Amino acid sequence: MDHDGIRIEDVSVVFDAPAGKVTAVTDITQHVPHSSFVSIVGPSGCGKSTLLAVISGLQKASTGQVRVAGKPVTGPDPTIGVVFQEDSTLPWRTVEENVAFAMEMIGTDKAARRQRAKDAIELVGLGGFEKSYPSMLSGGMRQRVALARTLAVQPEVVLMDEPFAALDQQTRLFLGAEVRQIWARTHQTIVFVTHDISEAILLSQQVWVMSYRPGSIIDVVDIDLPDERDAGMVSTPEFNELQNRIWTSLQAESMRGFKQQEAATT
Repeated sequence: MDHDGIRIEDVSVVFDAPAGKVTAVTDITQHVPHSSFVSIVGPSGCGKSTLLAVISGLQKASTGQVRVAGKPVTGPDPTIGVVFQEDSTLPWRTVEENVAFAMEMIGTDKAARRQRAKDAIELVGLGGFEKSYPSMLSGGMRQRVALARTLAVQPEVVLMDEPFAALDQQTRLFLGAEVRQIWARTHQTIVFVTHDISEAILLSQQVWVMSYRPGSIIDVVDIDLPDERDAGMVSTPEFNELQNRIWTSLQAESMRGFKQQEAATT
């Protein structure tokens, strides 16, 4: 298998809107190396989720292309897994059945489904809850079910679109640490979208900062911190320096977006 990771080549996305065409993202060219962990931050509405959708094959680029493991992305592919912000568990299925669902859709045989579901459930720390239904689980546990369902397919790439946004801070920290541990064990390529700068720094090897719409990458920040990370790092000078750099870029773009929105309503 080609281990080139993700290559985003001159990608732009333009949508038709009642008032005319809207450019969501423009001229993005970036590389996510194989087995790396990259987070994307940016102002609300800057196109983070749109860019992730293009990488996943759920959204077609207006211009440019994305390659994963050397192959052009032309649509949804089992080598690219996605974890969404919304609760995507199926309420009428148990944890085990939810985790097996994506494998059923791609025709994985029953014995392999059972074993891979079991392994993924153990990996995300839900052993013992296989026969539970989503209504019996907390929000954080349901997101772990969604993550297990994605991991069970054994994708080359995992895309995560603000998966912890609806959770409390303590649960976010716990699940973030868990995702990083899973990444260290599976060596998958992860792209993680978040509004939380601290979360991006704690999880990632690199953070991309996007501009306000039309979204482009205005800064690429390498996270030169030890591999062993915890919430105590946020008070260190090294962490604060990274946070200040990202916040400075993000604050300017957020203000630009606010002024544009204000001008559009006057």
